[in-house]
Amino acid sequence: QVQLVESGGGSVQPGGSLTLSCVASGYTRSTECMGWFRQAPGKEREGVAGIGSTGRTIYADSVRGRFTISQDNTRNTLTLQMTNLKPEDSAMYSCATQRATTYCVYPGLALGVYNYWGQGTQVTVSS
Repeated sequence: QVQLVESGGGSVQPGGSLTLSCVASGYTRSTECMGWFRQAPGKEREGVAGIGSTGRTIYADSVRGRFTISQDNTRNTLTLQMTNLKPEDSAMYSCATQRATTYCVYPGLALGVYNYWGQGTQVTVSS
C-alpha cells in the first residue's frame, strides 16, 4: 500500500522560507514522477512543482525562481524548498506520486498525472 507523508509546514512571515518533505513508503520508486500540489480555502488544487525519474523538473509560473523541488538518492523522499514566501502561497501542500512502474521522465502539473496523494501539511504566510 503506497503511503505519502508530508512534513515541514508551518507559519512564516512574508519573505520567509520553509522546506517541506514527503516520504513515500509501500513501494520502491524507480521511474515514476512525483509532484507537489497545494490547495487554498475556496480554491481548486493546483500543481506547484514536479520532478521526473531522471531529475527533470517543472514549476508553476507563480513559484518559479522561489521554490525548488528535489529528490534524494533513493528517490523515495521528495523535498520542496520554498523561499521568499508570499501570503498567496498559503495553502495545504500535498505530495503525489504515480502508480508503480509508470515510466515518467517529463513531469506534469496536472492532477490526473498522479495516482497517490498524501494528507498534506499546512503552510501559512502572514505578517
